[in-house]
Amino acid sequence: MFNIYSANILFLNHYKKMYFVSIVLILFSISLFFLKGLNLGIDFKGGTVIEMQFNKEINAEKIREQLLKANLGDVKVKEFGDSKTYLAILEKKSDDNNFITKIKIDLEKNINDNINFRRVEVVGPKISNELAKSGIYAVITALFLMLIYIWFRFEWQFSLGAILALCHDVVLTLGAFSLIGFEFNLSVIAAILTIVGYSMNDTVVIYDRIRENLKKDETSNLINLLNQSINETLPRTLKTSVTTLLALIAIYFFGGEILKGFSFALIWGVIVGTYSSIFIAAPLI
Repeated sequence: MFNIYSANILFLNHYKKMYFVSIVLILFSISLFFLKGLNLGIDFKGGTVIEMQFNKEINAEKIREQLLKANLGDVKVKEFGDSKTYLAILEKKSDDNNFITKIKIDLEKNINDNINFRRVEVVGPKISNELAKSGIYAVITALFLMLIYIWFRFEWQFSLGAILALCHDVVLTLGAFSLIGFEFNLSVIAAILTIVGYSMNDTVVIYDRIRENLKKDETSNLINLLNQSINETLPRTLKTSVTTLLALIAIYFFGGEILKGFSFALIWGVIVGTYSSIFIAAPLI
């Protein structure tokens, strides 16, 4: 039976292969980002979001057809939890309450059913642009502060490895969202910032053990020392990752549609963050 407390896995013996895999994934993610883009939510694109509940099951395409007749610009409709609840995302935006009331009246008339508008959100282009800039600045600032923190706590070689690992995690997360098509909104930005913190915490634990082992024996082979350090911190890494994933998977499946993107970002971030701490940050030293 495998015992993680006495493991002696030669992680660094395969770092070139892992680098190759990471480079391929990064290039693929960047290509997806520029060719396909992200499914930007209302926070970044602007528009009107209406969560509507019907008394009977209805097809999303039928709702979309009726909304398109009202000249609301681009219209997206998707099931939101069950076949009676839908989320409509409209390109047109207005602060006029009559705008929403008219949509409701026309939709009820055309579909012949009473509709409950459970949630209405309107974001203008100016606000959405400001939110997009704020989100980008937040991620860049977090990465920069992490760089300074690691630089002061360890040495510049450590900070370089940590930041490249964090950039790796962020790029792969953007690629995953572009590929799958989950809505990219402010909650996902919050998830990315959480990923940055989680991944950095995992990296710091490994770096601490590497520094301790370097002080004990400066003459041993560096590859062997890095392997030893990773194996010594492996029980803590696995316990933290697995318990975090169990909670996040529960949120993903039972937290409702509104938390799908947020929980997916965190699940993906925990996986790539753990991977990058071992196969990206440590070997770069």
